[in-house]
Amino acid sequence: MTTALLEVENLSVRYPTARGPAEVLDAVSLAVGAGEVVGLVGESGCGKSTLARAVLGILGQGQASGAIRFKGEDLLTMAPGRVRREIRGRAITFVPQDPFGSLHPLFRVGRQIANLLAWKAPSTKPPSPLAELLAPLHRASRTTRRAAHDASLEALRDVQIPNPAQVLDKLPGELSGGQRQRVTIAMAILPRPQLILADEPTTALDVTIQAQVLRLLQRLVRDRGLSLLFTTHDLGVASEICDRIVVMYAGQDVEVAPTRAFFATPRHPYTAKLLRSLPGEDKTELRGIPGAIPSLVRPPGGCRFHPRCERSTARCAIERPPPRVVGAGHVVRCHHALDTSA
Repeated sequence: MTTALLEVENLSVRYPTARGPAEVLDAVSLAVGAGEVVGLVGESGCGKSTLARAVLGILGQGQASGAIRFKGEDLLTMAPGRVRREIRGRAITFVPQDPFGSLHPLFRVGRQIANLLAWKAPSTKPPSPLAELLAPLHRASRTTRRAAHDASLEALRDVQIPNPAQVLDKLPGELSGGQRQRVTIAMAILPRPQLILADEPTTALDVTIQAQVLRLLQRLVRDRGLSLLFTTHDLGVASEICDRIVVMYAGQDVEVAPTRAFFATPRHPYTAKLLRSLPGEDKTELRGIPGAIPSLVRPPGGCRFHPRCERSTARCAIERPPPRVVGAGHVVRCHHALDTSA
C-alpha cells in the first residue's frame, strides 16, 4: 500500500436505543493510501455506512472512540469548526447511494451546484459563526454568475454528462438515475478533494449505467490522483474497481486483502462463505450462509461471526482474534483461519 492518507484505528461507535446501546462498530481498523481505491464490503447492516459517517463527522447521537487520522491528524479530536471549514465537503467529500434523495427536488441543478460553490469556496481565516452562516450570500455577491456557471459546466463535463448546459437548467426529477448520480459525483469532485467516500453509489442503477459510473470513478481516481473508499455489498462491483478489500461482519473488520487474493485465497470463514454465496455460472444455484446476523444490542462476544461458524471454539466466543498477517497486504482476524496452502 502507498502512504496512508486515511487511517482508521480501533474505531468503535455506539448509538443509544430503547433496548440499550447498539455497538455498531467494534474496534474497526483500516487504511486508505494515496491514489488507492479501497472497498468496504459486507452484508447490509454490517456498519459500512456508519464508518463513512464517522469519517465525515456526522454521526448524530452516535458516540465514537478510537482514532480517525487524515493526513496524520485525528478527526475525532479536531475542533468541529475546523472539520467543517477544512475537511468535510472540501478535503473529504461524499457520493451518496441515493442521488435523488440527496438533491433538492425543487431547485435546478445549476442552482444547487452554485450554492455548493458558495459554501465551499476557500477561506483564508476561520469565520465567526454568523459569518459562516451568511457565507453563501456574501460570496455570491463577489462571484459573478458567469464564473459559477462556467465552473458548473466544467464539473459536468468532467463526469461526461452530455449537453451539460441543458442539464444545469433541469430539475433532478427530469434527469435519469445515471445522470443524477453523475451530478452528485460532479459535486463531490468540485472542491478538488483528496478523498471521496462513495456509499454504494451504483446500487440504484441498472447494470449498463453501473458499469459506466464505475469507469468514470476509475478515471477520476487515475487522472486526479484521488483516493476512494467505496462501500458496497456487491462483490462483482468490488472486483471491478477496488485495489484492496476490507470485509466487515456485524460491526467488526474480519479480513483485509488485495482484490486478487480476496477472491483467490480467502482466509476468514465468513469471507469464504460470502464468496460461495455468489450464484454459479449457470445462475441457478443460490447458497446462503446458515444462521442470522446478530443484533448489535448485546452482540456476541469475541468474534461476532462465531455463532454461524462451524470452525468456532470456546475461545472464539470470548476473545476477539488479533489481526494476523497471512500474505502480502493480507490480514485476517480469525483463531482458526482457513489454510489455503493445499
